[in-house]
Amino acid sequence: MPNLFLVMLGGAIGSAARYGVGRLGLALLGPAFPWGTLAVNILGGFLMGLLGASLLRFGPNAEQARLLLGVGVLGGFTTFSSFSLETFAMIERGDLVMAIGYVLASVIGAIGALALGMTLARAVTA
Repeated sequence: MPNLFLVMLGGAIGSAARYGVGRLGLALLGPAFPWGTLAVNILGGFLMGLLGASLLRFGPNAEQARLLLGVGVLGGFTTFSSFSLETFAMIERGDLVMAIGYVLASVIGAIGALALGMTLARAVTA
């Protein structure tokens, strides 16, 4: 099966699951806090940990499973799981300063980019 198709299939499944968790969080706990997003990020990190450790046992034979489940399903479910895995890998390698820099750059950069995009969109549509 072509690699791109595996990623696309997994992404559709992950995105649908993310939508379902978000709807469930909203229905159960209301709109005051983004419980669904928080649940997706934490669950996604946990699942990426399980997947990453499991795939290591299979070596290069696990590439299609990694593409379908890691890049596709978990990528569609939450990119936070990939971010968590990459940060943890830096910490395990002893690159604590790099890990902290990555966390700060990712969070502050993403929020800053969102603010810039919203400001630009509002200026164009005003």
